[in-house]
Amino acid sequence: MDPLPYAHLLPYGTLFTSALVAATIFPMQSEAVLVGLLVSDGYSPLALLLIASCGNILGSVINWWLGRSIDRFRHCRWFPADEKQLLRAENWYHRYGRWSLLLSWAPIIGDPLTVVAGVLGEPLPGFLVLVGVAKFGRYLVLVSVTLGWMG
Repeated sequence: MDPLPYAHLLPYGTLFTSALVAATIFPMQSEAVLVGLLVSDGYSPLALLLIASCGNILGSVINWWLGRSIDRFRHCRWFPADEKQLLRAENWYHRYGRWSLLLSWAPIIGDPLTVVAGVLGEPLPGFLVLVGVAKFGRYLVLVSVTLGWMG
């Protein structure tokens, strides 16, 4: 009997976890994990794309929930955005509305935007659609570039 019968799933779990954490509290990059798995040529690119996207979207949902609960958590050391980032994201959000969530993939402003969406009461279904498009799109471009699908 194999002592680790599901060991082949560990890289997928690592990718999911790194994508989730990258969108939340801790500074982390999931792109390196994704690219590493893609170039190792032992994993389905579609599965990797979906797993990374789901993890990153779930991380953004955690940010949205933190935004809904901001009064309790705003000054905690682990909170994913400082006051300056929140103000910048809130200005973007007021200027461009929910469509600013299409930038949720972007470094520096993306994660605070998802927190601000929660603060300002963005309904979860619309949030999921816009953030899902943004996060999936970013990973799709990364997969495409890495595997040479873009010419």
